[in-house]
Amino acid sequence: MKRSTLADALSRVKDQTEDYGTMKEVKSTTKLVSDARDIRITVNKTDGEEVMADSGAPVERAAWDNKIEFLLSCLSFAVGLGNIWRFPYLCYRNGGGVFLIPYVTMLLITGLPLFFFELCLGQFGQAGPLTVWKVCPLFKGVGLSMVMVAFFIGLYYNVIIAWALFYLFSSFTASLPWASCDHWWNTEACRRFDSKNCTLHSGLMAMNGTCYFREDVSLAEWQHLNTTFLQSKLPADEYFHNFMLDISEGFHEDDGHHLQWHLSLCLILAWIIVFLGLFRGVSGMGKAVYFTALFPYCVLLILFARAVTLDGYYDGIVFYVTPKWEKLLEIKVWADAAMQIFFSLGPCWGGLITLASYNKFNNNCLRDALTIAVANCTTSFLSGFVIFGIVGFMAHEMGVPVEAVAAQGAGLAFVAYPEAVARLPISPLWAILFFVMLLTLGLGSQFTIVQTVITAVVDVFELRDHYVKVCIGMSVIGCSLGLTMCTKHGMYILQLLDDYSGTYSALMIGAFELTAVGWVYGIDNFLEDIKMMLGHYPMFKWYWKATWCFLTPLSVVLILVFTFVDYSPSSYGHYAYPVWADVLGWTISFSCISAIPITAIILISTKSGPISARISALCRPAPNWGPPDSQRGGGHELPPIDSRTPLALAEDEEYEMETESASRLAARNWTAGGGDDDDDDDEEDGLQMKIGSRK
Repeated sequence: MKRSTLADALSRVKDQTEDYGTMKEVKSTTKLVSDARDIRITVNKTDGEEVMADSGAPVERAAWDNKIEFLLSCLSFAVGLGNIWRFPYLCYRNGGGVFLIPYVTMLLITGLPLFFFELCLGQFGQAGPLTVWKVCPLFKGVGLSMVMVAFFIGLYYNVIIAWALFYLFSSFTASLPWASCDHWWNTEACRRFDSKNCTLHSGLMAMNGTCYFREDVSLAEWQHLNTTFLQSKLPADEYFHNFMLDISEGFHEDDGHHLQWHLSLCLILAWIIVFLGLFRGVSGMGKAVYFTALFPYCVLLILFARAVTLDGYYDGIVFYVTPKWEKLLEIKVWADAAMQIFFSLGPCWGGLITLASYNKFNNNCLRDALTIAVANCTTSFLSGFVIFGIVGFMAHEMGVPVEAVAAQGAGLAFVAYPEAVARLPISPLWAILFFVMLLTLGLGSQFTIVQTVITAVVDVFELRDHYVKVCIGMSVIGCSLGLTMCTKHGMYILQLLDDYSGTYSALMIGAFELTAVGWVYGIDNFLEDIKMMLGHYPMFKWYWKATWCFLTPLSVVLILVFTFVDYSPSSYGHYAYPVWADVLGWTISFSCISAIPITAIILISTKSGPISARISALCRPAPNWGPPDSQRGGGHELPPIDSRTPLALAEDEEYEMETESASRLAARNWTAGGGDDDDDDDEEDGLQMKIGSRK
């Protein structure tokens, strides 16, 4: 009986000892997980099963429902208003078909490398433009600059969408309101009579409709007729400036700050449409782009089919594509090609990084980049056959040369083209189609621009559970600030933002981001990241290394230099902006780019140790650079762990860890040697690792 009791007692002591050992192991594991903060650790249980410990794991990041949605979103972002209202004009001005040579060259040197670069950066990092700079924390300000540029562009881009909405609503009439000079907003300068027959016979038509010839009047009268003819305005021009904009004479007018209710309501509607397209996240945006990306092509085909039947179409096309080989020797032609491809594909605004961040980790982003780049450039060129075909018809109807009516920007979209459409049979139908196309082109780009800002805010402040509230806040703020462009001064404000917010700063952002990744993080490390995603190095590996390290940064810097050399103070029409307006514009531009050095200085100042050690630490990728392990897919492993470096750098600098004080060493040795009985048997005490470290 005693032996049995003794055996039972020994058994209970053994069980308690095993339980105590298990408790120590769990406690040690819990301590390790706690110390690791947000880094996910896998440990072994006593029975051999794996347990995934997760401290403060973020909410699962949203993703595209399918591959097509991402492609259409990129296409909708890249193919915007500039493809329709800028490229055709640049093509004719810079040598016609010859312009394609510098255009394609700059696509290969500047456009495509930047496009593919940002898709890779966003997809591997699985983060927006602010948080993706874990790749090189010292350059975190580059992401902030991108978001600021996107914010400013989004403000005025939606105002242009509001204009398209206003014209669309105005087209639902039996007779287009810009088809004649019989309205209250028209002036004496409105060209009331068709001067085609007069100009065909080398005459000039006076304001009263009388045609005069050189031999019928004196030299002074003929010069006066020339001046009057040049000052005359089309009905569509007066509708745009005198009625819709009700534009002031300049910033000096006191009543120019009054809101115009019709534009204000259209702007509010535009922001409501943007909110409805984004409030469900990328899932809702992915559904919207089926319409915004594909419908413009349907309209372009319809307009092309109509244009080829018009008189003067051939003259317009010949004017558009006739090569002028001597233009290849002009530096400005190459600069125009570089700037057009740069701003057409939309890098350095953060939009491409944002779109790619919602991709699957193993998505073939190289194929996507090639597809979108080719589609974007093809769309730009083919749209010229529609635009210049109808411009040629307009020139034929007015009896003037094609160059007399060729225009770009808002002048083409809201003056020249509406004037041509008004001369077509069933003109309201063609006007509706054209402005719906403009609306969808604008919304496709605007969705991505606004999504960039929203994604940045959500990622930085971890507000994924409050996404809808952030979306509402962005829409309200954007609409409130945009109302300043719905005043009589509004066109001048919009032109100022267009001149300064996305030009100089975007070019400098491109130079900084290529330098940060190509030279600081290391181009070989970046190519290894791409290999991890694609399963192999990108095709023509040498080409990507050469462009990312040398050719593309150099071309961006040259474009920037040429832009500065070609700079002229802002103006609109015959109105020259006051000096303070240009100062304000430069302030906006440099406020975006100044975020890069300011953020770097703040990050360096918050660290301790020698300056060189601080900078060195900030130039290394963060331990959590890249997507979570669960998104990497099978067969992709982390780089080998360097056990000589710390598990989490946290707030202490590597410099401090390598040169520990005697007191810290003594304290650590005391802890490892028995300072806590519970940790005596922990053979992992003192072992520190750094996961995912890249030198």
